[in-house]
Amino acid sequence: MDIEDVPITGDMIRLGQLLKYVNVAESGAHAAAIIGSGDVSVDGEVETRRGRQLTRGMVVTVAMPQGEQTFRVT
Repeated sequence: MDIEDVPITGDMIRLGQLLKYVNVAESGAHAAAIIGSGDVSVDGEVETRRGRQLTRGMVVTVAMPQGEQTFRVT
């Protein structure tokens, strides 16, 4: 599995912001739809909260039509 590292400048990033930052979502509303569909997991557990706080070391996986994409907050 390929994991893309996503560097952040602060202590945390919200899940919806991360999806926009890595170009998985085009907007906050699009991020909310992706997350609400149950296609996003954080550290192996499905996450449905767009505002979920992510800190360094957390791994986010998104089920996409072309396959899963995995990101690690660094």
